Amino acid sequence: MITPYYRSASHDFALLHGDTFELLPQFNFHFDMIFADPPYFLSNDGISVQAGKIVSVNKGEWDRGGTPEQINDFNKRWIGLCRDKLKDNGTIWISGTYHNIFSVANSLTELGFKILNVVTWAKTNPPPNISCRYFTYSTEFIIWARREKKVAHTFNYELMKTINDGKQMTDVWRLPAIAPWEKLDGKKHPTQKPLSLLTRIILASTVRNAWVLDPFAGSSTTGIAANIVGRRYLGIEQELEFVDMGKQRRERIGEFDTYQNYRSRIRDIAKAEPFEHHLMCEPACDDLPF
Repeated sequence: MITPYYRSASHDFALLHGDTFELLPQFNFHFDMIFADPPYFLSNDGISVQAGKIVSVNKGEWDRGGTPEQINDFNKRWIGLCRDKLKDNGTIWISGTYHNIFSVANSLTELGFKILNVVTWAKTNPPPNISCRYFTYSTEFIIWARREKKVAHTFNYELMKTINDGKQMTDVWRLPAIAPWEKLDGKKHPTQKPLSLLTRIILASTVRNAWVLDPFAGSSTTGIAANIVGRRYLGIEQELEFVDMGKQRRERIGEFDTYQNYRSRIRDIAKAEPFEHHLMCEPACDDLPF
């Protein structure tokens, strides 16, 4: 029997500590949406710039690259496990750069997913290119795919149009990287995504009370975004430091002032709030089997 490392008092946020390859097969529950930020395999002893300082690009042993064959096998294994955890009308979002995104796309196709979009996240504040030998890296890609080719998925088209000032939203999103207020006492996960990005993803493809899974939870940005827009969340993370970080972040938004502060800082939420009240809701009675 699985025991969550942490569960919020309202049962809308749970964390499992361990290896996603070992934990996912141990329970039977189907999610409305999955967001995954898997290893990009970027830790190659290079350097980059953060907050004006030169830093190593190494994230940890979990981000060390292997052979192309090993990377393909890794992606196909975890995506296959996630497919079994999606509802028939569920969708998955997977982030990456050129280092891993082609392997991810191939794995999705081989496993029977239908790729819906490849969103380009154009960072409005990218780190500078200190080598000055090529263009500055300023984008990441997020593949959006549905589980079944012939089963309709949730897409809140009118809501996205409202957020985009009445115009159809394109697959290029201009959003900043994480802001100082998103860090936990000045600390962050080395690959932490901004709440503005995760909030838009969740608003686009789920309804209220929907369940969201993140198999590589990091510091649980997906869960924080899910909870501040009325969705429920399960995260799996193998590094205890980051599980604890996710727990602390969730407990902070349990404070009403912090919760309201987060919502007020994310532009999409203010634009979406009047529209969201008209959206259907998933029943809130279903709960995780542990």
